[in-house]
Amino acid sequence: MKIAFIGFGEAARAFVDTLAKADNAPAFSAYDIRQDAEMDAAMTARSVRIGRSPADAMEGVDWIISAVTADQSLIAGQSAAPYLVQGQVFLDINSVSPGRKRDTAALIEAGGGAYVDMAVMAPVHPRGHAAPVLIAGADVANELTDLGFAFEVVGAEPGAATAIKMVRSLFVKGLEAITVEALIAAAASGCFDRVYSSLAASFPGLNWPDQATYNFERTLRHGTRRAAEMRESAATLDALGLTGGLADKIADVQAAMGALEATDLSDGDLGAAIAEIARARGAMG
Repeated sequence: MKIAFIGFGEAARAFVDTLAKADNAPAFSAYDIRQDAEMDAAMTARSVRIGRSPADAMEGVDWIISAVTADQSLIAGQSAAPYLVQGQVFLDINSVSPGRKRDTAALIEAGGGAYVDMAVMAPVHPRGHAAPVLIAGADVANELTDLGFAFEVVGAEPGAATAIKMVRSLFVKGLEAITVEALIAAAASGCFDRVYSSLAASFPGLNWPDQATYNFERTLRHGTRRAAEMRESAATLDALGLTGGLADKIADVQAAMGALEATDLSDGDLGAAIAEIARARGAMG
C-alpha cells in the first residue's frame, strides 16, 4: 500500500512512526503547506517522499490521509479533488463539524474518490495509528484491520464519526477550560488553597492534583489546536439549534492558554505555578 498525507504535523508523523513498524508497512509521501527545512527534515527522517504539491504527493497512492488544521480541512479536500483517480480513498481525520465533513465528502466523491470520515478519539502518542478511531463512509474495514488500526464503524454516512467526537469534545475540552478558569480565578482572588481543597474534597473521583495538572498542561501545549476544534464543536451545536456559544467560550479559554509559553506543572508548588499563569493571563497585578 502507498499512503499520502496532506498535512504533516503531529498526527501524520505519529501515524507514520507506528505504521512504518508494521510487517506490511506502506510506502509514504506527504505534502504540507509549510514547506521549510524543519518540515523537509521531518519527512526525510521518516523516509517519506516529499511532495511539492498535493497532486505530486497523491500520484500513484492508494490512500490520501488529510491531517491538517481544522480551518484548512475543506481547502485540503478542494486541493485533492481534481487529482483523484478512481479507487483512491480519502481519509479525513480532521476535527471538524459533521457539515464540514459532508461538504468535503461531496468534493471527493465528485472527483471519483471514496471518502472516509475518521475521528481520532485519543491522543496519537504513543499509539500512533493504533489510537482508537471511529469511522463512517466508504468501507475500508479490511484494509484498516490489516494495517492494525483500532477502529469502530459507527455509520455509513460521512459526519457520523465526527459528530461523536464534536459532542464529546464539548465535555472534555470544557472540563479542561472550567478547571483552568476556576483555579486561575482562585489564584487571582487570593483564595487558591481554600477553593482547591474544597474542590478536591467535593470531587475526589477527579484525582486531584493530577487531573488539574493534566488539564493545565494540555491547554498550554495544545490550546491553539483545541480552540480550533471547539469552534467546530460550536458549529455542530449551532446546526442542532443548541448553544454553540458555550463551545465558543471554551475555545476562547483554550486559545488564551495556548498563546502562553508551555510550563511544566508536575513539580513544585501547583498554586504558585498557577499564580504565574494568572499573571501571564493578566488576571493579577
